[in-house]
Amino acid sequence: MNLFTETNLSPDILKAIGEMGYESPTEIQKQTIPFILSDIRDLIALAQTGTGKTAAFSLPILDMIDDTSRKIQLLVLCPTRELCLQIAKDIKNYSKYMKDIKTTAVYGGSSIMEQIRSLKDKPQIIVGTPGRVIDLINRKALDFSAIHWLVLDEADEMLSMGFKDELETILSETPETKQTFLFSATMNKEVERISKNYLTKPHRISVGSINEVKKNISHEYYVVGYRQKKEALKRLIDANPNQYSIIFCRTRMETQEVADFLMQNGYAADALHGDLSQAQRDTVMKKFRLKNIDILVATDVAARGLDVNSLTHVIHYSLPDDPEVFVHRSGRTGRAGKDGISMALIKPEESRKLKQIKSATKIEINEKIIPTGDEIIKAQVGGVFEKLLTEHEDIFTFDDKLIPDLSNFTKEELVHQLLQFQLKDLALYYKDKHDLAEQKFNSRDDDYSRRDRGRDRDRGRDRDRGERGDRGRDRGGKPRRKNENMVRFFFNLGKKDQLKKLDVLDIINKATAGGGGKKRAEIGDIEILEKFSFFEIEKSFKGELLNNISSMKFRGKDMRAEEAN
Repeated sequence: MNLFTETNLSPDILKAIGEMGYESPTEIQKQTIPFILSDIRDLIALAQTGTGKTAAFSLPILDMIDDTSRKIQLLVLCPTRELCLQIAKDIKNYSKYMKDIKTTAVYGGSSIMEQIRSLKDKPQIIVGTPGRVIDLINRKALDFSAIHWLVLDEADEMLSMGFKDELETILSETPETKQTFLFSATMNKEVERISKNYLTKPHRISVGSINEVKKNISHEYYVVGYRQKKEALKRLIDANPNQYSIIFCRTRMETQEVADFLMQNGYAADALHGDLSQAQRDTVMKKFRLKNIDILVATDVAARGLDVNSLTHVIHYSLPDDPEVFVHRSGRTGRAGKDGISMALIKPEESRKLKQIKSATKIEINEKIIPTGDEIIKAQVGGVFEKLLTEHEDIFTFDDKLIPDLSNFTKEELVHQLLQFQLKDLALYYKDKHDLAEQKFNSRDDDYSRRDRGRDRDRGRDRDRGERGDRGRDRGGKPRRKNENMVRFFFNLGKKDQLKKLDVLDIINKATAGGGGKKRAEIGDIEILEKFSFFEIEKSFKGELLNNISSMKFRGKDMRAEEAN
């Protein structure tokens, strides 16, 4: 099957996808479309993002769907709002000439009442995120008793985001007679378990392999101390002019912090993470697709559903834990037959993690040295000529008489003057800068303590929640003096345990018997990180807190506190 016209798809579908420019199916489409059209077995399809999975499952289902029925026949579950909206949009485009087919997207971050009203149109197709689908089931707004097809798209990501219970609840609401299609970029243990429990003797399709990204993507890594990471990132960007890139970070806070750093330094950059409102995320993604910004700083989850074919670079500001996530990130560049570059910034103590990634993926990742100031300027000169010599059509006209007499300049002198003008600020910035490659560091000297690193991360400005980033300063903006009457504790619970500041206050008060007619302990800074937290309390309550907190539980979990060094 080399052309869509060679399939048995209906004329209405072929007309719609033809207008969209679809001619030849991708490999996942070549294998999946005929299978779904002719087989009743469940399916596991392994393929990377950007390979055309949505068309692979939706085109054959649209061909078979009963447009006279007003019951839900297809449910597509996906991890993020962006991907949910993208899939729904694609299906609507594919069914453009199927007038009786209705598709509705249901997702968090938008009015549930509006979505309930939209369900009154009796759509045959629902595309949703697990959390919102559960909410609508609980409100009796969704009935999946008659569905024929269930698609789990980006199943690995849904499980890594903690949707295991939601998926199992939704699956239990669907009939056993349905046909289930599981699409995933990776096949980890959780995905394997879901497939064993909820799929029946599935057929498997695997498109490409974890090694395919090596073909037209060069992989580089740079060893740099934690304190120099932002400066190193700036140098990599400056040494690779005219780039169109995604920078991947581990956490939402780190993502915003890095984006703020780049914007403050004059780069056309912005952040994409889960703390943004839907309107903000749509704005950022639109700016990036239109290339109004050329650097997007994102978490792995937020970048799902963002499909861009012309990325020149992917930068791993922080290494992922899963080697296949590294491959998945890198695979976003080097598309449409173009070459791409994947660059990773690693701390000295992450050499073992990098070794594991190299071993698992069989990718050759070459060590490079952070560019010097001189090397950056040379690269920038090349970048100026790359832009200048690219063919441009005339956009406006002007009188050549406006050009001053340049006869006193040779061609070389004129170019020299223009480059000095164009690159003056950058050259001055790097003029007296030490080269990062000359700076000696090791994991002991460079790595912040847990306390310091947590404090730095928590100082990142969270623009959407309106939190103040300058926690270390008083209201007048002056540095706050350390309070000698306070003691700082490490606490073993964090965001992953759904811990909030109000919870910490309640725990401290209970552990120190505060609120029972007795003087409350004075409480200082509270910093809640992903896996643990820090808090400060009045020193005289130290013993009482340590004696009591170990016997307390939070959401059924044991609590442990110890004095932070």
